[in-house]
Amino acid sequence: MDHLLRTIRVGGRSLRRTPGFSTTAVLTLAIGIRLATAVFTVAEALLIRRLPVVDQNRIVLLWGETRDGRFSNYPLGYQDARKFVRESRTLQSAAYFQFEGAFPIAFRDGDRISSMRSANVSGEFFTVLGARPAVGRTLGPQDDQAGAAPVAVLSHAAWQKQYGGDPGVVGTRLEVHGRPLTYTIVGVMPQGLDYPRGVEVWTPILPSTLPATLPLMAYDVIGRLAPSATPSAARAEIAAFFASASDAFTRNVRGVVHVFPRLVLGDTRPAVLVFSAAVGLLLVLTCVNVANLLLVRGLGRAREIAVRTALGASRGQIAAQLFIENALLAIVGGAVGVAVASAAVRAFVAVAPADLPRLDEIRVNAAALGGAAAITILALLIFALAPAVMTSRVELVRMLRSGARETSSRSSRRTTETLVAGQLALALVVLSAAGLIARSLIKLQGAELAFDSSRMLVASLAISDRYATAAQQSAMLEAVDARLRAVPGVVDLSPVVAVPFSRGWDGRPTAEGQTREQAATNPMLNMEVVGVRYFEALGTAVVRGRGFTAADRAGAPPVVVLSESAARAYWPDGNAVGKRMVGFEKGRLLTVVGVVPDTRFRDLRSPRATIYFPLAQSTFPFAPLNLVIRTTGLPADATASVRRAIGDAAPGVVVTSAEPFETFLTQPLAQPRLNALLLGVFAAAAVVLAAIGLFGVMMTMVRQRTREMGVRMALGATASDLRSLVMRRGLAVAAGGAALGLAGALATNRLLGSMLYDVHPADAVTMVLVAGFLLVVAALATIIPARSSTRIDPVVALRADG
Repeated sequence: MDHLLRTIRVGGRSLRRTPGFSTTAVLTLAIGIRLATAVFTVAEALLIRRLPVVDQNRIVLLWGETRDGRFSNYPLGYQDARKFVRESRTLQSAAYFQFEGAFPIAFRDGDRISSMRSANVSGEFFTVLGARPAVGRTLGPQDDQAGAAPVAVLSHAAWQKQYGGDPGVVGTRLEVHGRPLTYTIVGVMPQGLDYPRGVEVWTPILPSTLPATLPLMAYDVIGRLAPSATPSAARAEIAAFFASASDAFTRNVRGVVHVFPRLVLGDTRPAVLVFSAAVGLLLVLTCVNVANLLLVRGLGRAREIAVRTALGASRGQIAAQLFIENALLAIVGGAVGVAVASAAVRAFVAVAPADLPRLDEIRVNAAALGGAAAITILALLIFALAPAVMTSRVELVRMLRSGARETSSRSSRRTTETLVAGQLALALVVLSAAGLIARSLIKLQGAELAFDSSRMLVASLAISDRYATAAQQSAMLEAVDARLRAVPGVVDLSPVVAVPFSRGWDGRPTAEGQTREQAATNPMLNMEVVGVRYFEALGTAVVRGRGFTAADRAGAPPVVVLSESAARAYWPDGNAVGKRMVGFEKGRLLTVVGVVPDTRFRDLRSPRATIYFPLAQSTFPFAPLNLVIRTTGLPADATASVRRAIGDAAPGVVVTSAEPFETFLTQPLAQPRLNALLLGVFAAAAVVLAAIGLFGVMMTMVRQRTREMGVRMALGATASDLRSLVMRRGLAVAAGGAALGLAGALATNRLLGSMLYDVHPADAVTMVLVAGFLLVVAALATIIPARSSTRIDPVVALRADG
């Protein structure tokens, strides 16, 4: 023990004698370890930590998918969902929930009206999950009965946000604005249970749903697999159920099964895996860089080691001393990195999308620290051992006889250059991934919306029970329309089914004259019920025919407008104007009066095939309660006037939200922006580390070849010749690393496929740009060593260590 302590003290004094080297090594380690710990923390929360349910991998979700892939979540009707759950043989227990997921509901608390995202679920929902409440109780089958008292269960996040975590929340009443419906809160679910995504309050289906709309509702199934059942067996069962349907279209739907944890994590899983891989590469870069520093420092101590050997120190003792010094650096760097990791995690949470699963659970904890520290220390000790062993290999007689400063061999230089080339290759792999993600984000941000999103305000309405029927709601919207048009700064407006980039209504109309077999191949269309001036309000041009007019009123011949892809799906030549479609009411024919472009109002990544119905002719049981309003100035400036005008025009109607259109772009762009930001940070760190490594190696080369360069200058070499010599060597190392990195990038970037938009993983432009950028950085890192070679005095160089 005394010997170990003495060795540690000697190592500490040795490091203090070289503060520049020690500081550089510690800071390099801290950068890598900080990012590694931060990302390991995020990965632990999102990928490793168990959800608060029983045996999470035995829980599956089931629905359908059209064979052409255009409709990826084909749900079941209420009666079909009940039948499948009752008759399933592969599911030990099963429930169903509204397939739209969590949707905003306006709740009244005295004079205050707030919106919470609600999900309607059947009574067995929490039994299937096996989730225990944090407070109170869950919903049960007795709550999902006609005539049962309406009850609700809060999410942990809503409990904290709305009620400050008050355990006395059980028994509190939630009054739904606009309906004679009041829920009693009976429980709070544990932190981490977030399904359907974004849910804040769960309510039972039957007490929450108007009897007239129950047949129109659609549901997905959630179940716990029977002991001997597999997800494949459950998929076959739901597929067979669809195949037995009386409807020809439904018979062509295939079954889809998702395991619960994977679905809860959603799109974050590939992103976190990519980030973890990026940090792994960055950690390797960190270790290689420090190993290179240690190796170069060790080679510079060759005479010292030779003297110690001559005085009787064994090679093992020297290697142990060097290893202890290297390990001290690892421990100090690790401690600094871990100490600042919490700041990196807080920064991540601050820029992460608000709907990121389990965002409130992401914090540095013992598991994250332990995992990150174990991986980091193991890697660092391995990379600390190699330089210690290599440095201890000193030829005693040759070293003591030689006074030359060129103590390193050609093989040692090749070793350090190879390590730097590897650093550059790894840096290029991360840099290429960041470039692809950045280019994808730029393309997504510039995607053609097919409407004018500038100066557009989007408002959501909550109505009182005086507007109970669709006719009353339509009359209210007409009054609001007339009043808003008189507001200064309002140019146009129209009702819309749902706010941008949220799920609306879908349907599958039939063209006049189609047989059942032909109709079964029709696509699912996004359905929009809109006002007369909808296309003007959005700034969408009519490609053929006309838009809606005041003549398209109740009692007039029913009309619709189709988007271009919808028109082509029914009439391949796209000439749909004048053609007729069968409405959802038997015998009602709808004449197509216009064709408009496919817009990205519902989905930013891909335009939706859409059918538009005029509000005055709508036969849906409820009217759309969102408005798009075009203004002359900034939308935010008109918000107060819009709220007042709506309140004046329709007593009992309140505006629950009013936001510029750009606000809604935040949601579909949030994850891509986060991906670009994080990979950009990793790429920048990787390039800096690789540049430092190259700079260090080239400076060392210049020092080690001082005598050679002095001889060259004595024989007539110019400063330009020496600069070229160093630059050529540095760029050769960089070119080798870039070539290796390009090969690695082409092999690994395929993992980014699901994160890219309109960019190929092997995009040539990105590859050329990142390789060129890395070579420029390498050239800059080599300039200073190259210039230092020209300051060598040939006389001094020839006399030194001669």
